[in-house]
Amino acid sequence: MAELPELVKDLALILVVAGTVTLLFKRLKQPLVLGYIVAGFIVSPQMPYTMSVIDRADVQTWADIGVIFLLFSLGLDFSFKKILKMGAAPVIASLTIIFCMMLIGVTVGNAFGWSQMDCIFLAGMLAMSSTTIIYKAFDDMGLRQQHFASLVMSVLILEDVLAIVMMVMLSAVATGSNPDGGEMIGSVLRIGFFLILWFVVGISLIPMFLRSVRKLISEETLLVVSLGLCCLMAVISTQVGFSSAFGAFVMGSILAETVEAEKIIKVVEPVKNLFGAVFFVSVGMLVEPAILVEYALPIAVIVLAILLGQSLFGSFGYLLSGQTLKTAMRCGFSMAQIGEFAFIIASLGLSLGVISKFLYPVVVAVSVITTFLTPYMIRASEPCYNMLERRLPTSWISTLNHITLSHPSGKTAKNNWKSLLRQMTVNTVIYTILSVTVVALMLTLFLPFIRHLLVGWHWTANFICGSLTVLGISPFLRAMVMKKNHSEEFKALWAESRLNHLPLIFTIIVRVIIASSFVFYICNYLSRFANALIIAIAVAVVLMMIMSRSLKHSSIRLERMFVQNLRSRDIEAQVHGRKRPLYEGHLLDRNVHMSDIDVPMDSTWAGKTLRQLELRQRFGVHVSSILRAERRLNIPDGNTIVFPGDRLQVIGADSQLSRLAEALRTEIYGSDPDIETKSMRLRQMVVTGGSPLVGVTLRESGIRSRYNCMVVGIEEGEENLSPVAPDRKFEKGDIIWIVGEEHNLSQLLEQ
Repeated sequence: MAELPELVKDLALILVVAGTVTLLFKRLKQPLVLGYIVAGFIVSPQMPYTMSVIDRADVQTWADIGVIFLLFSLGLDFSFKKILKMGAAPVIASLTIIFCMMLIGVTVGNAFGWSQMDCIFLAGMLAMSSTTIIYKAFDDMGLRQQHFASLVMSVLILEDVLAIVMMVMLSAVATGSNPDGGEMIGSVLRIGFFLILWFVVGISLIPMFLRSVRKLISEETLLVVSLGLCCLMAVISTQVGFSSAFGAFVMGSILAETVEAEKIIKVVEPVKNLFGAVFFVSVGMLVEPAILVEYALPIAVIVLAILLGQSLFGSFGYLLSGQTLKTAMRCGFSMAQIGEFAFIIASLGLSLGVISKFLYPVVVAVSVITTFLTPYMIRASEPCYNMLERRLPTSWISTLNHITLSHPSGKTAKNNWKSLLRQMTVNTVIYTILSVTVVALMLTLFLPFIRHLLVGWHWTANFICGSLTVLGISPFLRAMVMKKNHSEEFKALWAESRLNHLPLIFTIIVRVIIASSFVFYICNYLSRFANALIIAIAVAVVLMMIMSRSLKHSSIRLERMFVQNLRSRDIEAQVHGRKRPLYEGHLLDRNVHMSDIDVPMDSTWAGKTLRQLELRQRFGVHVSSILRAERRLNIPDGNTIVFPGDRLQVIGADSQLSRLAEALRTEIYGSDPDIETKSMRLRQMVVTGGSPLVGVTLRESGIRSRYNCMVVGIEEGEENLSPVAPDRKFEKGDIIWIVGEEHNLSQLLEQ
């Protein structure tokens, strides 16, 4: 018999140990991530008393795949529309926290005399709180329904996005000769370019593809297609100079806007969990006790820096975003830990060979310590606030409660100008990126091909390539020039004052110049005409594009297709009743908010009406809607029955919603210890002359009501069973077949 490959043996060891350890951590109510890290330490060579992984290179390959799938799943939970709807408050909070924590990381690293790259990567690790750990802590503590928890999660979403950007920037800085500001700005611009390009192209094509094959897709094929797209984007990302994880995140964010997003999340979840577990185990394998002992002081200092830094600067960031001091402190104290992104950034630094080997186990130790302290930090926020409230003057508290950088705009005219310029800028940037991409592809790929095809016809090949290139970018250039020229803001500003006419015309001229520059570049690249002639040709071509009706229809059709694909998930949610009501945002001013609470499958509430549950009397909350499968039941009355799996949309204060969620978690049917004895049996019963069943109908016999059994039928011949009518009287000699639990059958047969 052939011997198993070492990879299979290592994988068996990893999964068995990880499964055992995580069961223990589950019982101790600790995050599973920590269990995986401990399992990795157990199977590492640093643990001499247990079996160790033999081929760490293969395990690392699996771990790299785990990072790809982790970020792909993160992208699936991400939505650009949600980010835009959040407003400025989460952006202000997240940027403040990241900047301050990165500054602390650099300061701590320099204080210990570490290298420049160690300091930079340490700053990136300290800047990112753990979404997984915080979500688990909120869930365990019954705080997920409170308002401050939703604020924390919105900031964490932004931090995850910024972490992806930071990884790309760190890669660029690490591979560059000098990590200066110009290089970092260039990296940011490259990231922005490719993000916009991939997102626009992806949203335009991928939903259309999925829509066309929707009838052919099962769960199996959807899994294969989704992971295939993920890996394809990971490959493309590496080819253009970014990390594979960045590409996986981008593809996840694209698929998140499709109708199939919920199904993709469901089918990808087991794969993500498997490879993610291998990744976190690989993290634990790099922990060396000797390094932890040697760097005990830096570990302690970094832990203290995270606890104090997040508590102070996190609270300050939320204050700047417009929150009260109490809410800001609850939010800031909740984020005092590091987690999965710290490991990913550390792995990136090791793979690039730019950070010291000691930094990885140090960060792991810091993550473990801060994770254990997370619940205590969350609980400590209110006592700390109460202490500040007693010590600080009332005027100071009032001033802190009104600190904010996110104020609404003022006059309507300014709003119109701001809105119009923002829309024009966004459109110009998007269409410029699309045009640059088309031009680059045509001149680098198609031009050599057509020249090779038309050997000896150099200028003919150039003319064909140039014409096709201009034709390819013409819908984008026309849309760039004409888009928003007939918008409500443009018309309002034009009618408002003659002084607005010249600036408005100037915006059109600027866009005409940008569009003409593309045509100029193509002509100048492929011809030897004088510059003046090329400029005249470029302007003439752009004017022809503006006057072309076919191009107008083409650009409108492309834009409508993009908008439809972008809104498809929202439309699907609205149709199926999953979209949150519009009045939700107005509740916060009244110290109440809306929360979604799921009814567990084993809840004792199932089968009861809202009147019987007395939710208003017990908890002071109001059930505004019930989401059931594809239906939304708005304003349910007292006779509405609650079913397992229902999602209740409940309005109430934080304390009320917390009590409700806690009751739902505790009021469940426990496991039946005698489940094995309740198996159903099929028994034969002969009606004798002395049986009390003689002359009695099935309805009168009490077989179902008294003995909890069921008559299957009466035997006729050797093979046939006839059904028994409720009014049929049993006779002597009848052979009845009965189904029931063993003890009930015994009672029935003994009568």
